[in-house]
Amino acid sequence: MIDRARLSSLMSAEQDRFAAAHPRSAAAYGRADHLFGRVPMTWMNKKAGGFPLYFERGRGSRVWDIDGNEYLDFALGDTGAMAGHSPAPVVAAIRRRVDELGGLTTMLPTEDAEWVGAELSRRFGMDVWSFSLTATDANRWAIRLVRAITGRPKILVNSYCYHGSVDESLIVVGDDGEGTSRPGNVGSPVDVTVTSRVAEFNDIEGLEKQLAHGDVAAVLMEPALTNIGIVLPDPGYLDAVREVTQAHGTLLIIDETHTFSAGPGGMTQRDHLRPDVVVIGKAIGGGIPTGAYGLSAELAARALSRTDLDLVDMGGVGGTLAGNPLSIAAMRATLEHVLTDDAFVGMIDTATVFVDGVQALIDEHRLPWAINQLGARGEYRFATPYPRNGTEAAASADGELEDYLHLYLANRGILLTPFHNMALMAPSTTVADVHRHHEIFAEALATLPR
Repeated sequence: MIDRARLSSLMSAEQDRFAAAHPRSAAAYGRADHLFGRVPMTWMNKKAGGFPLYFERGRGSRVWDIDGNEYLDFALGDTGAMAGHSPAPVVAAIRRRVDELGGLTTMLPTEDAEWVGAELSRRFGMDVWSFSLTATDANRWAIRLVRAITGRPKILVNSYCYHGSVDESLIVVGDDGEGTSRPGNVGSPVDVTVTSRVAEFNDIEGLEKQLAHGDVAAVLMEPALTNIGIVLPDPGYLDAVREVTQAHGTLLIIDETHTFSAGPGGMTQRDHLRPDVVVIGKAIGGGIPTGAYGLSAELAARALSRTDLDLVDMGGVGGTLAGNPLSIAAMRATLEHVLTDDAFVGMIDTATVFVDGVQALIDEHRLPWAINQLGARGEYRFATPYPRNGTEAAASADGELEDYLHLYLANRGILLTPFHNMALMAPSTTVADVHRHHEIFAEALATLPR
């Protein structure tokens, strides 16, 4: 439906506008000679404008770049800043730890850690918790534990899932229905099919087929796919996953790092899921790096009873900075005062206004797109109906169109998540912010050449 030649011309004009408005960002990028890819992390090179925006400051749901441009931030660090930028209770907790108490990392526990563990148990239902610095590490350590406990070598994931840079997760369903390395996989230590199996999301038959081999220690899954669009579970699918895993003696790890947007206890609490392990990260630290994984009492007892497992020194589960006093203090402040049960009610209501408004604009312009909502986040995909699995969602990608829409919005003060069309609501996001997005999004849709 889109005239690509005219879209290219429009994109060129937007890039010119971007360059004119961001000379200091362009200059900073141009002199970044000592950074791999010219950026702190290579994924920051997802830049529709030709160079990345350079961040100066942020507060609540707004950020400012070094050229002084202000933005409504619906990306929120791709969930890492779901609490908003520098929420006051988190800043106060950090200042108290830094200025009054001191000791940012000590290899000693703090009493706040028990409070955080108890609160995570209230929300997610797992009995005991351990901390990391990222959800990626939490996933890695959980994988080591379930392999040790079950004696099975493989992990099963869903095609085009997202569990950070965990090696075992970089597998997709190939044309023959079996697993193959995800395109672009960097430096895999072994062929990913040696460590992993894969099934499409919402495909119970495919899951059963893979588990029948008897070598899968655990299914590691997001209860809704999130980094390839928001792919929601079919009715009854998640209950069926639990039944099938139990029938095959396979453990179930639920990664709530992105699906935490569903509510104060993620989809695990909302949908009454029954995992053996829950992984969470990013948002619970209010912007301070942290992650955690929770175990059922039965699973924890099985691990701790094993005298052959080194869970104290160099056994491969833990990191020197994990559970440090600073990150624990930030987690407590975030969970106790910012991302509260009441806060989620408002965030989800605001997201509903966002999703309903985007859907109305899609309908008005008769576009073959669809949008899904997962609690406080919404995301549209260039397909209708919305894809039901990761492979379908990947096939619906349109990088040209996505870059144009993102750049059009950014040039007018609206930021979406760079890698996909996702918008997330913080407690500080207002309905007026959402309406401003809709105003600019409507203008962008009106420019699409057809």
